[in-house]
Amino acid sequence: MKPAFTRVAVKVGSNVLTRADGTLDVTRMSALVDQIAELRQAGVEIILISSGAVASGRSEVRPRGRLDSVDQRQLFSAVGQAKLINRYYELFREHGITVGQVLTTKENFGTRRHYLNQKNCMTVMLANDVIPIVNENDTISVSELMFTDNDELSGLIASMMDARALVILSNVDGIFDGPPSSPGSAIIREIGHGEDLSPYIQASRSNFGRGGMLTKTTIARKVADEGITVFIANGRREHILVDLLLHPADTLCTRFIPSPTPVSSVKKWIAHSEGFAKGEIHINQAATQLLNADKAMSILPVGVTGVEGEFEKDDIIRVVDHQGRMVGIGRVNCDSRQAREAMGKHGKRPVVHYDYLYIE
Repeated sequence: MKPAFTRVAVKVGSNVLTRADGTLDVTRMSALVDQIAELRQAGVEIILISSGAVASGRSEVRPRGRLDSVDQRQLFSAVGQAKLINRYYELFREHGITVGQVLTTKENFGTRRHYLNQKNCMTVMLANDVIPIVNENDTISVSELMFTDNDELSGLIASMMDARALVILSNVDGIFDGPPSSPGSAIIREIGHGEDLSPYIQASRSNFGRGGMLTKTTIARKVADEGITVFIANGRREHILVDLLLHPADTLCTRFIPSPTPVSSVKKWIAHSEGFAKGEIHINQAATQLLNADKAMSILPVGVTGVEGEFEKDDIIRVVDHQGRMVGIGRVNCDSRQAREAMGKHGKRPVVHYDYLYIE
């Protein structure tokens, strides 16, 4: 059967790859690799975002003395990442597939140049039939510069690499319409734009990972708004990847419907750059209404009511409406001093041009 998606980002969570004692579940890893090999034969390019390094290292090292959370992550990931990638290398080699390791940090997405360097690296890998295996470099990441978890990283990678689908594999079948443990709860099979999921989402975290379903749905919504189909499914189900990508209608999962409106590559970068914002511009009600209209609009100084923070031209800034809500993220066209001088005036060039503005 011809696959519906030609390039797919697959995120595998720690709870899929590890047993209850924290050791690697090699049988599960092998099954996932077999499925990826089958999808490659069907013509699907795969980018694998894999957790499991910290959990893997935890089972190998017994620290001498008490370590804080950052020290633990650095120690366990340094040992565990080597173990994890070596296992992937051996499993994929059995299928005649070459893999490459890509370790990244949140800082590497903070500038357009670094962002494009990473994209070029993985594009070259795919062009030469090498599967990128991506993970956060926990050995040098510190708490304030870490991704929320690999769900956030996977959304960035899917967007950056122009994937047609993002598959988030967890230890649950998808998003339930009630407590997952309740017999009356059922999987929400499809989620469209604007659906309120707050009654169904719990903020609890998983055993070995840093994230939970709240993070997954937040990332899934943003990625789907960029025109990418998102699946949340159970990575412990047999043949889940093959079933999702070749027989999606018959497979138990939650699917986020993608926006039909295309998003430019630079806007995709900006959409995931809130964490790098250097300041804020506040806009009045009229400007807010114009941004939410169907017609593409830039942010002009006449609609700006306040400027917070110190920033330079081309920095990332947040756009806040008259009620104090963040409505967008943009790359600013001037520095903070110039923005304050032009604030409220007519006939000035845009503070944020529409081509570099992402509306939430």
